[in-house]
Amino acid sequence: MAADRRVGIALDFSPSSKNALKWAVDNVIRKGDHLILVAVRPEGHYDEGDQIQLWEATGSPLIPLSEFCDPIIMKRYGVKPDPETLDIVTTAARQTQIEVLMKIYWGDPREKLCEAIDTIPLSCIIVGNRGLGTLKRAIMGSVSNYVVNNASCPVTVVKHHV
Repeated sequence: MAADRRVGIALDFSPSSKNALKWAVDNVIRKGDHLILVAVRPEGHYDEGDQIQLWEATGSPLIPLSEFCDPIIMKRYGVKPDPETLDIVTTAARQTQIEVLMKIYWGDPREKLCEAIDTIPLSCIIVGNRGLGTLKRAIMGSVSNYVVNNASCPVTVVKHHV
């Protein structure tokens, strides 16, 4: 992969997605990369309805780190980044000299993550694994399993150890 890699991280601010983000920063990200945080929100009605309705089909524009750190701007997107995630990405951006961007989609995470791979486009994507049991995975479906089987780029699944 060239120096202009776009490394995607599926991020829902859960412990498993933050674990995947930390792992990616420690093991994959290198100087000059673009770290693209891909968040998928459920479909629904939001305060800034007109803008959200325009973006539901294509996702939000790429959001730079400076805006991602601003809670007022992120409220428009229906996303509330936690301090730990902000610390991880700002530290990585400063120490590794990478560009951090966020893209938000609305809908089914399985489908939207695969869509993000092709539309951004991503060189690879890293997803967390919640460690669902066999029964829950059969009922709810596994996002990471779906992405592994349907993505058009390399996928890394980072297991979450409790």
